[in-house]
Amino acid sequence: MRIFSTRRHFTALSLCAALAATGCGGLRAARAPLDITLEKSNCTPNADTLIVMLPGAHSRPEEFVREGFVDALNENRLAVDVMRVDAHLGYYNDKTILDRLSRDVMAPARSQGYKAIWIVGISIGGFGALLYAQTHPGELAGLVAIAPYLGERTLGTDIANAGGLARWTGPLGNPPGSNPRAPNETQLWQWLRGYVGATATYGPRPPLYLGYGVDDRFAFNQRLLAAALPADRVFTTEGGHDWPEWTRLWRRMLPTLPLPGCPG
Repeated sequence: MRIFSTRRHFTALSLCAALAATGCGGLRAARAPLDITLEKSNCTPNADTLIVMLPGAHSRPEEFVREGFVDALNENRLAVDVMRVDAHLGYYNDKTILDRLSRDVMAPARSQGYKAIWIVGISIGGFGALLYAQTHPGELAGLVAIAPYLGERTLGTDIANAGGLARWTGPLGNPPGSNPRAPNETQLWQWLRGYVGATATYGPRPPLYLGYGVDDRFAFNQRLLAAALPADRVFTTEGGHDWPEWTRLWRRMLPTLPLPGCPG
């Protein structure tokens, strides 16, 4: 069940404010379709599992190669194909990211025979991954959110003051525009409550693995989410919000993910 229009999920000004350190000036224009690069598994020609990689706000998809994310899959001998997606901040700014992911990535992947699709998202890509899972229940086999942006600190403070995600009973189903603090983020956190069994709304949730640096500028909200997840699905590292931390986390997380191994 879709709970609200995909074109109204995002508050661009709040995103730009939160990501100001990366520079919201000079946004790249969103184009249709998304630019994607598919890399086939090096150990099987017919992998039935696809990993979709969503970069940070101003990162390029080739950075997943440069920083060793793809090599790590091969080193762990995993029978998966990888799709790197140029889902930059421009798609969030013009509110088309979920439509484009559905049309340009997920629908073609299913038509090509992939039986299991995972999203690995970094920073704003983690936010997009969670929103996609929320609004497309049952489509994803799993989620890896590395240093995800999870909304404004004021909302996280409300959740913390309530005693954590399991006890928070914030507004549910507010119409877009009724909450000046970005109702899309509130509804995302309502969906995340399902990971502690607090609500049965919004449909099924895929397994979620979370990683972040303890000094990440978004760590306050990330810790709130971490407390709602099984301990073996939460990974931390020293450092902040950059590729060295993200790569360390990925290499630690990858062996624990239930992904198919290479034949033999």
